[in-house]
Amino acid sequence: MASTNSPPNIDSSELTEDLATKALNKRYECLVTVRTKAIKGKGAWYWAHLEPVLIRNPSNSLPKAVKLKCSLCDSVFSASNPSRTASEHLKRGTCPNLSSISLSNVSASPLPISSIPSPTFHNHKKRSSPMNAPILTSSYQVHSLAMIEPTRSYAPLISSPRTPVAQNPRLSQHQLVLSGGKDDLGALEMLENSVKKLKSPHASPGPRLSKEQIDSAIELLTDWLIESCGSVSLSCLEHPKFKALLSQLGLPSIPRTDILGARLDSKFEEAKADSEARIRDAASFQIASDGWKNKNCCGEESVVKFMVNLPNGSTVFQKALFTGGLVSSKYAEEVILDTVNEICGSDLQKCVGIIADKYKAKALRNLEIKYHWMVNLSCQLQGFISLIKDFNKELPLFRVVTENCLKVANFVSTKSQVRNCLNKYKVQELEGHLLFHVPSPNCDTSKNFSPVYAMLDDLLSCAHVLQLVVLDESYKLACMEDSLATEVSSLIQNERFWDEVEAVNSFVKMIRGMTREIEAERPLIGQCLPLWEELRSKVKEWCAKYSIAEEPVEKIIEKRFRKNYHPAWSAAFILDPLYLRRDINGKYLPPFKCLSQEQEKDVDSLVNRLVSREEAHVAFMELMKWRSEGLDPLYAQAVQVKQRDPLTGKMKIANPQSRRLVWETCLSEFKTLAKVALRLIFLHSTSCGYKCKCSIMNLVCSHRHSRVGLEKAQKMVFVAAHAKLERGDFSNEGDKDAELFSMADGENDMLNEVFSDAPSIIVVDMFDQTEPELSEVNLGLGIISLQLKMHFTDGIPDISSSVPVCHFLSPTVWSGCLSQCCCRCHSQRKDIYKNGPLCEIST
Repeated sequence: MASTNSPPNIDSSELTEDLATKALNKRYECLVTVRTKAIKGKGAWYWAHLEPVLIRNPSNSLPKAVKLKCSLCDSVFSASNPSRTASEHLKRGTCPNLSSISLSNVSASPLPISSIPSPTFHNHKKRSSPMNAPILTSSYQVHSLAMIEPTRSYAPLISSPRTPVAQNPRLSQHQLVLSGGKDDLGALEMLENSVKKLKSPHASPGPRLSKEQIDSAIELLTDWLIESCGSVSLSCLEHPKFKALLSQLGLPSIPRTDILGARLDSKFEEAKADSEARIRDAASFQIASDGWKNKNCCGEESVVKFMVNLPNGSTVFQKALFTGGLVSSKYAEEVILDTVNEICGSDLQKCVGIIADKYKAKALRNLEIKYHWMVNLSCQLQGFISLIKDFNKELPLFRVVTENCLKVANFVSTKSQVRNCLNKYKVQELEGHLLFHVPSPNCDTSKNFSPVYAMLDDLLSCAHVLQLVVLDESYKLACMEDSLATEVSSLIQNERFWDEVEAVNSFVKMIRGMTREIEAERPLIGQCLPLWEELRSKVKEWCAKYSIAEEPVEKIIEKRFRKNYHPAWSAAFILDPLYLRRDINGKYLPPFKCLSQEQEKDVDSLVNRLVSREEAHVAFMELMKWRSEGLDPLYAQAVQVKQRDPLTGKMKIANPQSRRLVWETCLSEFKTLAKVALRLIFLHSTSCGYKCKCSIMNLVCSHRHSRVGLEKAQKMVFVAAHAKLERGDFSNEGDKDAELFSMADGENDMLNEVFSDAPSIIVVDMFDQTEPELSEVNLGLGIISLQLKMHFTDGIPDISSSVPVCHFLSPTVWSGCLSQCCCRCHSQRKDIYKNGPLCEIST
């Protein structure tokens, strides 16, 4: 119930001013923290020259603004985008003192003849005559990297244009002409270097590295090369520039045979021992097998990865198996069973489940029947991807849109007059020429919709241009007596055609977006039912938006759902404390109301299957108790606390392991049911994990007939996968590179640095303001602090009966939308809170 004591009146202007002051102070502190880290070598180079400054109001001494001050010329800039400030002020040479500082670090000793740079160091586009030989620039006068002061010369050496510092007087009076031309300059430089070495054989251009430093550097370089797993070719070790870099750093060259020999064997044994130790320590685990369904770029070989998902949320790599393309279900079953025996030995019950991206109907089903304690699942990611294929086959809209778009794309691509007219308007409208993606005649679009999706994207991106083309006089003259041109023109001018194209395109984009989230989040099986419910909701909105009949669409989704469904989905959803819901009495109970009668029976049957006959009755009684009593409200709220992920900005569970830990601590009275819960809750619903790059597969394909070569490739994949999984990195390097190229001048770098330091969670108790403040809820492996008290302005109605906890994303949201958020929360409380105890309010 709401408190009888009304909260104090707070002046909105004072509140806004106070929040603005806190925001400025926080911004200044974040920038200072980032600069401190950068100066220590953990950030951008420009922080050596830019200093955060807090500007105060002279009248009341309150913070007024945060600025950046250049330490070289004392100029002051906005602090909104430090990266852009550095680019415009430092990189482009606007700062008057930057170039003079960089020149002061360069030696002014006289230049020998050999200091004229050879063509090895310059890549001029035009040939220059001997009388115009290039002069040595300042960057080439530094003979050792150890002699460079990083904070003073790193930025200009990278960004600013190189200017000559001094010229040899003799060279300025008479340019040296050699019989071999300027190609002799490199040999002449080598000659002078040899003379110098003979004069002073013990002289060193810079400080020497100790043996320990050299060994450590070589070890790190070797780790990087092996963990890159083919992305970086080992042949780069023989590249002249790479050898020159090692020499400049004082490091010896590394032979390729050394990396693929003893070093690779040592890394493999170390990684394998660590994986086996972690699997041994776990009470149970799930085997994930991925790669059965993937087609490799080589066209022949494919790699099947076996990983082990542990209860603590970590994943370790087990092995990689190279197969000759598609294999039979029987062979896959034998391979999976052999893998289980390799890991478990005699104790097969440690393996509580298997998940694979294929063979659910036969191989996985047979193993589950044979070993009743196993829960064998099909990959949820593949289920969602298959939906596109299902709609393409069974919904007439997809077939009609594909045929019409093929007509338009083929017509434009094959008619040169039409294509020229299109490119003319394309340059005017979108500043570029156009080539449509047209699926190959050999491509089966019923099985592979990706080429069709690319074609739809191209057509939608230039819909306006196509409409201008068909109205152009040159188009009308070129296609006057062509019946296909008339049909294409009518399609392009038909609004219904574009609506249908947009409908199909938006559906595929929606499914692809959900698959990307599934691949990134790697949800557990308790989240399967909510995911499919979310999909149904989005598809229903899609049908309403594009006026599509819901009944055939629902049938397609239900058919795919039945193919992927497993009774463990319902059982995990009921037993996972994350999905408990608060009833009108304040209890947090499992969501049995969300299940159908058939799914409730699945829960009972699965629980009975996973316990012994003697424990079956006890497990059933405990399940009834769990259904009626649930979990203590305090612990339920602690499990469901969310915080913002600093990488994605999304709200995620603060302590994912707490959902499992409560069964081992405060729910210890459910002894039999707890065994089932602990075996189900941690199971993953996707088999995706480490992805082999195409480069390593090319290497495998070229050595598939060599036992030694194939063994080295397997070891390389194992070491690389182990390192990546140990870091918890499930991303794709190709996707990262694409994001990097799409970013404009690194504008978001600073935003991410400051964003990661901002507070990520504030929890406000809105259902009982008389309750004392809660803090430090101990769940075994960590302490979750809950801040459950905050004052509100007068006039907010009591919503205590339906609002237990409210999450505000950040102080920024709170500062700008206090009254609006609360009013919106109140007016929509029935919709927001009917499905769960937590509310996330964002702007």
